[in-house]
Amino acid sequence: MSVFSYIRSVYSLDTIDTRFTSSSATPYKSVVDGRAGLAAANSKRDDSIPGAGVKTDRSGRPIAQPSKWKTPEFYFYYIVFIVTVPYMFWVAYDVSRPSDKNYHKFEPYLSPGWIPGRRIDVSDAQYWSFRRNVPYLALLLILHPLLRRIYETLRPILFQTGFPKPNGNSKYISAADGEARLEQRASFDFGFALIFLFALHGFSAAKILIILYMNFCIPTYLPRKYIPAATWIFNIATLFANELTDGYKFSKMAAYLSPQDATTQDVNWINALAIWLDSYRGIMPRWQILFNLTVLRLISFDMDYYFSLNIRAGSPIEKKQLDPSSLSERDRIATPANRKEFNFRNYVAYAIYAPLYLTGPIITFNDYISQLKYAPASIERFRTIKYAIRFLLCLLAMEVLLHYDYCIAIAKANPDWADYTPVQLSLLSYFSLHVLWLKLLLPWRFFRLWSLIDGIDPPENMLRCLSDNPSTVAFWRGWHRSFNRWNIRYIFIPLGGSNTKTWRSSVMTAINYLLIFMFVALWHDISLNLLIWGWLIVLFMLPEVIAGYIFPRRKWENNLTAYRVLCGIGVVGNLMMMMMANLVGFAVGVDGLKSIISGIFRDYSGLMFLVTASSVLFVGIQVMFEVREGEMRKGIFLKC
Repeated sequence: MSVFSYIRSVYSLDTIDTRFTSSSATPYKSVVDGRAGLAAANSKRDDSIPGAGVKTDRSGRPIAQPSKWKTPEFYFYYIVFIVTVPYMFWVAYDVSRPSDKNYHKFEPYLSPGWIPGRRIDVSDAQYWSFRRNVPYLALLLILHPLLRRIYETLRPILFQTGFPKPNGNSKYISAADGEARLEQRASFDFGFALIFLFALHGFSAAKILIILYMNFCIPTYLPRKYIPAATWIFNIATLFANELTDGYKFSKMAAYLSPQDATTQDVNWINALAIWLDSYRGIMPRWQILFNLTVLRLISFDMDYYFSLNIRAGSPIEKKQLDPSSLSERDRIATPANRKEFNFRNYVAYAIYAPLYLTGPIITFNDYISQLKYAPASIERFRTIKYAIRFLLCLLAMEVLLHYDYCIAIAKANPDWADYTPVQLSLLSYFSLHVLWLKLLLPWRFFRLWSLIDGIDPPENMLRCLSDNPSTVAFWRGWHRSFNRWNIRYIFIPLGGSNTKTWRSSVMTAINYLLIFMFVALWHDISLNLLIWGWLIVLFMLPEVIAGYIFPRRKWENNLTAYRVLCGIGVVGNLMMMMMANLVGFAVGVDGLKSIISGIFRDYSGLMFLVTASSVLFVGIQVMFEVREGEMRKGIFLKC
């Protein structure tokens, strides 16, 4: 493979996640087995993409349209890109230079950089924390899998033949061998989880374990009909309690249980002990900030247990005559673990699984147990290496961006937005959203990389770049993808799913979306901005849904070019609304958004900019459409 071909393969969808290029209903082992034959049958296709060719509709016509990359229309778009993209970076760089009149306001938020002559904007607390800990996380990424290998050497699996066999080999592994592999891996995960938890949170680890045990008791002791309600009430109440009590400090609990005598300065032994316990809070004292993700895993365990109670006698795997060592992802999630596997050790090992504990991605309990039993075929060394390279390239992109564009520091300095032109206001907002996107992408990909190296394949959280999302609905399928899948399995489908056949069912679907986004907003943080963000997201979905009713694709089959242009015009408004919603929820808030909008509309130049920006967005949208058409020509059909 040439250097250029290898670089292309690094940026292929298959490198990010095999789920994007193969069906979730197809065991990936069959994809691996058929890869050589597929490459021989079509040598012109990239062999990293296991697509099955161009899909056709019932009439036999190809769904994907002929390529437009070499048409006059797209040559014009290339010119627009060549001019516009460097100009966008220049505008953001220009207001970040020391020569800018507002530089003295945001300079205190800047730190020494590693690019000569430039400082770096690491004023965002989330990214600063991740960046500062990258060396330690990298050491942990090496140490954790190494400790597992040592543990597996000291405690090898005795397969049915009586001889040790490499754990990574899942071919022809029996059910008994799978149980042995589960025992080995879960025992290590449980032991490491306890050590990891204490190192991270000190004595606060006891609080977390108590919450875990209380949640564990819900499905294992309550009657079946009470499990869903009790699970949701307990876990939502836990989110609020964690926030309101600031993590249940020992000193506050001791002061309540054993009040101090106001007439004396002596501290009784209970309060003294509590103060001492609070002094050892580990590397990350505010454990409650990260516990939101753990809550999702607690709900997953309870609900998977509840769903397993609905399964009648007999194993679903035996009924479907499936190979347990080669299940598709859909079967891994839907097939409940054995009743005996819903034990406290496996539960703690899953809830505090080190590579995914801090940021995710989220994996269901059923899927976790299945992957402990049988090593997933989708984890291949060559792909994991390319995934690591892509992570490093994303990290480099973030670092370069923050060295030349100080959009976060400018916003934190509480500027007078009237000092900035509409172009500057819009592009500072635009790059703020990209910093937001990258600061979430990097931890998610780092911890997923760690998990892949350790032998667990969770879903990829980010599919599309922020600037490659023409649909509001599709955007939320691709953003925090594992959380989206979690919401579908545990909230959306139990509420009735999506049905737009009648106006009544459409209203119920909209209500379901509203409930989900309200939960998502509260789950992120108990704040008014995020609650407004959740409402705005649902509100901004409505124009897209309504437009789909008024302009269905089937009525434009004979004039798809006009339909593409019409969709492009509609998506311009879509993107504007998505940007506004995310600015409110995660960047400047409601007041900041009001200032930006008033700055754009305060004079004629702002309106001219709005027209120009909309035209440039239209060009970008047409390229987004063609990217998806290109994927369909390769046999890849994604809903986002």
